[in-house]
Amino acid sequence: MTDVRLVDVSIRDGNQSLWGATGLNSAQILEIAPTIERVGFQAIDFTSSTHMAVAVRYAKDDPWERIRLMHQACPTTPLQYITTGMRFISWEVSDPEFMRLVYRRLVANGLERFIVLDPMHDLEGFLSTARCIKEEGGRDVMGALTYTVSAVHDDDFYANLAAAFASSPHIDRVYLKDPAGMLLPDRARTLIPAIAAKLNGKPFELHSHCTIGLSPLTYMMAVDLGVTTLHVAAGPLANGTSLPSATRIVANLRELGHRVDIDDRALERMDDYFIRLADAEGLPHGSPQEFDAAFLRHQMPGGAVTTFKRQLKEMKQERRWPALIEEVPRVRAELGYPIMVTPFPQMVCTQALLNVVGSARYATVPDEIIRYVLGRFGRPTAPVDPAILDRVLSTPRAKEIQAEPPPRSLKELRKQFPASMSDDEFLLRAVMPAEQVDAMIAKGPTTRHYNPDARPLLALLKELKQKPDVSQIVVEKPNFRVTLKGRRGNGATAHG
Repeated sequence: MTDVRLVDVSIRDGNQSLWGATGLNSAQILEIAPTIERVGFQAIDFTSSTHMAVAVRYAKDDPWERIRLMHQACPTTPLQYITTGMRFISWEVSDPEFMRLVYRRLVANGLERFIVLDPMHDLEGFLSTARCIKEEGGRDVMGALTYTVSAVHDDDFYANLAAAFASSPHIDRVYLKDPAGMLLPDRARTLIPAIAAKLNGKPFELHSHCTIGLSPLTYMMAVDLGVTTLHVAAGPLANGTSLPSATRIVANLRELGHRVDIDDRALERMDDYFIRLADAEGLPHGSPQEFDAAFLRHQMPGGAVTTFKRQLKEMKQERRWPALIEEVPRVRAELGYPIMVTPFPQMVCTQALLNVVGSARYATVPDEIIRYVLGRFGRPTAPVDPAILDRVLSTPRAKEIQAEPPPRSLKELRKQFPASMSDDEFLLRAVMPAEQVDAMIAKGPTTRHYNPDARPLLALLKELKQKPDVSQIVVEKPNFRVTLKGRRGNGATAHG
């Protein structure tokens, strides 16, 4: 019998995987926050620099205020931030002192737990970022072993990294991150013990998406092999391309004799809230996936699947999805098999999309691919295909990027803005379009309450506002009546 802890990923990874990271605003998160606090999660996977940018760009929410208010609502459950090291919102590598300020402000606003994920598994990058976070006040730092399938990423590869993490005083725990859900049970039987044997007692967690339907089974096996914490999601934010359902994982663990100390009633209320929210906002429900062997080839994580399906739909090119699926592994091989974790899924899939819808393969090459080929993200695990390397580096844009100066220092960036500007506002303005930050500030303080059951009535009121000729409407239901009376030329207003 094992005591198993849970980390909830609904707000960040579940939202990103199933709702394109845009499905939850601050009010919707804060409404359910006290209930999440009562569940008893070990931590809440809360945000990342990408999610902070989405908050500003789409919801006009202040991401710093969101962190502060969530920390106030969940004072005993650590909020988690995932970072790829020396970058914040922008794809470009940032000045080390700038990143120190980022981590300092994240801690000051209420984040305690940090995941350090280096897509190239660069050990020096891992350790320097972990040290930086600790020095700036981070309480709990977790090193990420990002799972993928290749000739290079065998059990010894991950076990050696785990040993290095175990010897670092700046890394408190380790997790195996499986963003595409490809960790098959047979591989888990050898890989998880190999990693666990090197950790010298440091906690070991597992994060595996349901993309091909196997992660719930792998979770049950992992607990017997040395994993102490599992990452899960709630309600409609579970399953599909997200992570396993918290409710189902808890039931299965207990059935197998393990202990999971959570408040079942609070978890039930959390599930119910997200169900009502999804129905009110027209958002999809994650559902259990059938096994799909194609994912073992293209390795697209859940968030990338959702995002690129949406982009094809917006382009009215849905029929090209099968072609994109074929092109992704081809591009990945040509680029030296980068692990499909942020930022590389976005880069690989964007290039594949351009190859599929463009006039010719690599006719258009994004700046991020050029920087990748130039080694700005680290050294690829395998060499880039020579023909692709020549094609990319021969473009005029590649020559411009090669001539770019190094990242501007914190001192240089500061000179662009008033000295009286807060650190939080400065960090956003340094990496985001000014008009987006302006719109966020103009919106004002964060709304703290959201009722999904009121969504139909609010939608009705919004429609009535567009119909100035309506003079009166009565809405009735049991124990409820509201009369909307309009003034001439001003539309309907509520009176009762």
